[in-house]
Amino acid sequence: MATDSINSQQPGLNQEQALQYATRHPKLRGEIAEMAFLLKAARLGLCVSKPYGDSRAYDFVVDSGTRFWRVQVKSTHQPRGKGYSLTVQHFTSQGSPHYTPEEIDMLVGYVVPADAWYILPLDAFLPRRQLRLYPNGGRRGSGRFEAYKEAWHLLT
Repeated sequence: MATDSINSQQPGLNQEQALQYATRHPKLRGEIAEMAFLLKAARLGLCVSKPYGDSRAYDFVVDSGTRFWRVQVKSTHQPRGKGYSLTVQHFTSQGSPHYTPEEIDMLVGYVVPADAWYILPLDAFLPRRQLRLYPNGGRRGSGRFEAYKEAWHLLT
């Protein structure tokens, strides 16, 4: 029997079930956001490398042609009021929750339901641990970080 015939007979998850599964598993959510970043960046002509292992604070190295950027990718799925909360902290062996310039150069936030990307230099958000993003508007002034929405030019 052909492989396609075998695969088509196996039960699978519909799109809604798959989304529910992914949103319950934080590690899987992060992996999906990283895959989405890789695809988006590649489509924009950026050269992206994934370091082997999980021992660094950054997820990717982006080669702009003039420099290398260490990029950490974060995502959010659940709306909070008219916006979304994005957690922008991590915990090192020393217990520091903040990313530092020695660890990463850019943080990329992905608002999954809005398919919106935020390219954030560290000085734009430190020392915050949570960001409020408004990809669909809904707030007077559109929020503090809306200037970084789809700011892919910052990685060139």
